[in-house]
Amino acid sequence: MASEMESVMRRGGENGDVMAAVDEIEGRPHLVIADVARDDAWISTVETASVSLGDWR
Repeated sequence: MASEMESVMRRGGENGDVMAAVDEIEGRPHLVIADVARDDAWISTVETASVSLGDWR
């Protein structure tokens, strides 16, 4: 599976909207990050593997 990576600003100009949410996938909570201006532009990880914003800073 090939993937294409570009920055949100380059691809979407100033209209790129990236959002994050915790959602259930296959019965487990996952952190999902998505560019809502594009179809199929998202990534997820199990919630336990994600880092809180405070810890990330």
